[in-house]
Amino acid sequence: MAQMTMIDAIKDAMRVELKRDPNVLVFGEDVGKVGGVFRATEGLQNEFGEQRVFDTPLAESAIGGLAVGLGTQGFRPIAEIQFVGFIYEALDQMFVQAARMRYRSGGRYNSPIVFRTPFGGGVKAAELHTDSLEGLAIQTPGIKVIVPSNPYDAKGLLISAIRDNDPVFFMEHLNLYRAFRDEVPEGEYTVPIGKAKVVREGKDVTIISYGLMVHTAVKAAEELEKNGVSAEVIDLRTLLPLDIDTIVASIQKTNRAIVVQEAQKTSGAAAEIIAQINEKAILHLEAPVLRVAGPDTVYPFAQVEDAWLPTPARIVKAVNQVLQF
Repeated sequence: MAQMTMIDAIKDAMRVELKRDPNVLVFGEDVGKVGGVFRATEGLQNEFGEQRVFDTPLAESAIGGLAVGLGTQGFRPIAEIQFVGFIYEALDQMFVQAARMRYRSGGRYNSPIVFRTPFGGGVKAAELHTDSLEGLAIQTPGIKVIVPSNPYDAKGLLISAIRDNDPVFFMEHLNLYRAFRDEVPEGEYTVPIGKAKVVREGKDVTIISYGLMVHTAVKAAEELEKNGVSAEVIDLRTLLPLDIDTIVASIQKTNRAIVVQEAQKTSGAAAEIIAQINEKAILHLEAPVLRVAGPDTVYPFAQVEDAWLPTPARIVKAVNQVLQF
């Protein structure tokens, strides 16, 4: 086992797949010689050459279009969108062309593409660099949405995504890139897409989250434990497809739940999760399922983002509300 940060694990996943499959390509803005704005691809061009790891123009629509075309010809593109706020230029290629390729071609073509992008706040980045746009993606049939919370899952899920025949939107939280190191196996392994993980066992309430908010939820659970409240924390890992079975199994035990997301409250992943809980586990609930989320405003400038983001204290408050219902 090696000790890796998330950025190391992501790079190692791409290196593993570039070695294993000659059809794997990596491209995007500054991913070649520079190694990407966060150095996620550093050294890969030197190792695999400019034909397989290469820079593109500053045009996200071109990056998406190239990925779609290559995908129909048997390649497995890993297309980096430099920051999540830049995906708007490539939405047609990602959510229309790639996501519908198999359907509209009657199964003749696939889109085995991974669209990688950093997202998330707490790093005081510029406008359009930190928004959480997973809500846009999960409404799109045909594309899978992955949000890892740690280096081990990041590597295993990225390898699974690269090998998948469907397009995958792979979201990497900026605040987790170098936050900590984890034991990560060297060589290849996979983490299954569509399977959540219980990261903390509990019996009084279920806290459901993904990405950086998993760590915020664990901190809240530790605070709750000081007051005798046992909180179970679920790391979704994949938002589409959603592992509703793990969520329901937890709620059958705890009978209460809250969902935590960094994105704005309205029409996000949390809303869909709560809807599915109501459809499949409402008779096990002893209180409404609450959301802890960002306010319904434009993502704020750096000076005030700490007041905007969900905190352990806000999660504790929501848990106390469902316990006292």
